[in-house]
Amino acid sequence: MAVNKKNIMTRYFFVVLLLSLVGIAVLVKAGVIMFAEQGYWKEVADRFIREGVPVKPNRGNILSADGKLMASSLPEYRIYMDFKAGGIQKDTMLMNHLTEICKGLHQIFPDRSVAWFKSHLLKGRKKGSRNYLIYPKRISYIQYKEAKRLPVFNLNKYRGGFHELAYNQRKKPFGSLADRTLGDVYADASQGPKNGLEMSFDSLLKGREGITHRQKVMNKYLNIVDKPPVDGCDIITTLDVDMQDICEKALMDKLKEIQAVWGVVVLMDVKTGDVKAIVNLSRCVDGIYRERQNLAISALMEPGSTFKTASIMVALEDGKITPHTTVDTGNGIMNMHGSKMRDHNWHRGGYGLIDVTRIIEVSSNIGVSYLIDQNYGNNPQKFVDGLKRMSIDQPLHLQVPGEGKPNIKGPDEKYFAKTTLPWMSIGYEVQLPPINVLTFYNAIANNGTMVRPRFVTKAMKDGETVEEFPVEVINPKICSDKTLEEIRTILQRVVSHGLAKPAGSKQFHVSGKTGTAQVAQEGGYKTGKRNHLVSFCGYFPSEAPKYSCIVSIQIDRGIPSGGGMAGSVFGRIAERVYAKDLRLNLANAVDSTTNVIPAVKAGNLDETLQVLKELDIPTRQSFNASPSKEQWGQAEQALDAVTLQERVFAANVVPSVIGMGAKDAVYLLESRGLKVHLSGIGKVRRQSITAGSRLVKGQTIGLQLR
Repeated sequence: MAVNKKNIMTRYFFVVLLLSLVGIAVLVKAGVIMFAEQGYWKEVADRFIREGVPVKPNRGNILSADGKLMASSLPEYRIYMDFKAGGIQKDTMLMNHLTEICKGLHQIFPDRSVAWFKSHLLKGRKKGSRNYLIYPKRISYIQYKEAKRLPVFNLNKYRGGFHELAYNQRKKPFGSLADRTLGDVYADASQGPKNGLEMSFDSLLKGREGITHRQKVMNKYLNIVDKPPVDGCDIITTLDVDMQDICEKALMDKLKEIQAVWGVVVLMDVKTGDVKAIVNLSRCVDGIYRERQNLAISALMEPGSTFKTASIMVALEDGKITPHTTVDTGNGIMNMHGSKMRDHNWHRGGYGLIDVTRIIEVSSNIGVSYLIDQNYGNNPQKFVDGLKRMSIDQPLHLQVPGEGKPNIKGPDEKYFAKTTLPWMSIGYEVQLPPINVLTFYNAIANNGTMVRPRFVTKAMKDGETVEEFPVEVINPKICSDKTLEEIRTILQRVVSHGLAKPAGSKQFHVSGKTGTAQVAQEGGYKTGKRNHLVSFCGYFPSEAPKYSCIVSIQIDRGIPSGGGMAGSVFGRIAERVYAKDLRLNLANAVDSTTNVIPAVKAGNLDETLQVLKELDIPTRQSFNASPSKEQWGQAEQALDAVTLQERVFAANVVPSVIGMGAKDAVYLLESRGLKVHLSGIGKVRRQSITAGSRLVKGQTIGLQLR
């Protein structure tokens, strides 16, 4: 039979056309999957096959010396909606419950109205978005859990479409306290920490990543852990939150008063070198003081007159002078190798003939520089060696990064002129960070033993100590006992009889030295420029020193005064720290002939009962103590006992906090989702939202205390 060639070609054409169209359709579909639906199919793939998925560990906490949380990793979330998940059935459920969902979201996030949420969700539904941001801000874990309870949102993400993106956010419960010393971490955890203790102890804090894979087991896909993550260790710092607060408040008040450029305070335990508080406040462009740099450890400044103590100690130790050696300071101006050395009172005629003790009391530049120049002018290396013998030139190798290296020139170095030695002796032409100056004075207080400042005492994991950081001695004896006794006597007189009286206290003796130095600008000291560093460094109580402290403030206006500015801050800190640390025998305050029944605040009944039992105060209670739940109520004072009565409020109503202290009242109200505004001190006398009212989470309730 003859073959119809024309029919064959027609069939061939249609076959080729059909195959071409199929190929084009495959390419188009592949393009849609690769680009338009890439995210969705990646998510689907992740549901079934995942190999070697890293699991991030929890970063360890940073704690104060008394166990208070200073930095911790807390989860935050962004919440999204997949409007294509769950199909028509989910969409119908969403529209049926839309008003209820929007009301619930408004209660959780009161800064957005019900109408806003409704319009916002309908807009996302219209777009058919698979990853639609429900609320623009990051939210807390509690807010996330509340949102997850709403209709439709409570379904799994493949049926209901509600899903989240979790962030491990680093939080500091005490806000700016010791902010720069604690340090920060980047939002992207892979970049690691930025600075502070977060950086120094990152290897301990970060833990180790785990690994998982996804596997089908009995028709279910499970995450199988190949290598579990190891959470980071907690590190225990030497910081004391109360002392930190005392120091920050005292410094902040003075900086605002004199409109200073910046100021630092470091408070240290004399025996151990434990840094109990460290404050670094700088004036920002908006006039507000914030912690921006750790100036206490990094600022290389000419210390000024606080350095005179070291100069006199070298001469005392070398036997060149005694506390009774005299210098004729004349009218307050003396020629030193062609340059004029002035005392601060030169315009009032100077101090005339004074001894070494008085020289330090009044911080005479001429007195110190003359003694050092006369005794070491022909051999300045011997003076420098004396400073090095006291380890004042040594880097401290601190546990916090960013420390500055002390700079003390020797006679063989460049620019060491005839004038260098006398000016060096009064704290110019040397550079030391504030914490190095404090370490030197701390050694004087510590019977001559110089210890390294310590910020962290140990690392702990699950209640067990992983690593300890013991006290380290830099120099076991910076000078002889004779020199030490002489200089300690002089430093006490500086506060009692000299320029540092504002640093003193009527309750105990304080020892230390003021410092005032002009800050070099553009390579020199400009006439008329008012940039000065004022300081006071010392310790208290003088007879048995427990704490040492330095206050350094840079000013750009006003008349500089180490005693009046830095010394007054020191005095305020010393009195408050001393009062906080005071321990009195309570037995001395008890009248054994009287059964005293105290007035007791309302609040947590379990804690109240525990305290009353410890003090052996008779009690009556109308509730059964239960370790499984918190019990709240009030206490009534009777002649023979304290009566404790429980008050129970439903979870959806505002509780009464009348009669409670601020701590219990804030805890109880905020645990129920309310925001609290306090005014006054004492017990709660009034609350702006009546007890028993319907509780609306996110509302602000005002409390008046008296």
